[in-house]
Amino acid sequence: MQLGRVVGQVVCTVKDRNLEGYRLFVVQGLDERLRPVGKPFVAVDGVRCAGPGDVVWVTQKRDAAIALGDRAPVDATIVGYVDEVSTEETPGGPVRVVDRGLDRESKA
Repeated sequence: MQLGRVVGQVVCTVKDRNLEGYRLFVVQGLDERLRPVGKPFVAVDGVRCAGPGDVVWVTQKRDAAIALGDRAPVDATIVGYVDEVSTEETPGGPVRVVDRGLDRESKA
C-alpha cells in the first residue's frame, strides 16, 4: 500500500462495465513526509468520495482488484483517507507529525 495525493481526474466515455459508478483519479505517490515520489498514476476511487487534493491510501496490483470485489481490471484502488502521518526520526526518538492538508510538520 502507498500514500498518495489526488492531483487530477480521468474522464472516460467508455470503460469496463464493472467500473460503472466509479471515478478514476490521477494520484501522485507520497513518502512518509508527504513529499512527491515517482510518477503519477491512475487509481479507481474505491471509497467513492475522494476529491482533488485529498491524501489517500492506495492499494495496488492484485489487491486493487480484490478491493473492488475481484471483478474489475484495475492496477490501483483508493481504499482510504489519511488524517495524519506520524513517524519517528530515529527509533525511540521524537515523533514527527505531518498535517495532510497543510503539509506542515510539527514535532510531537
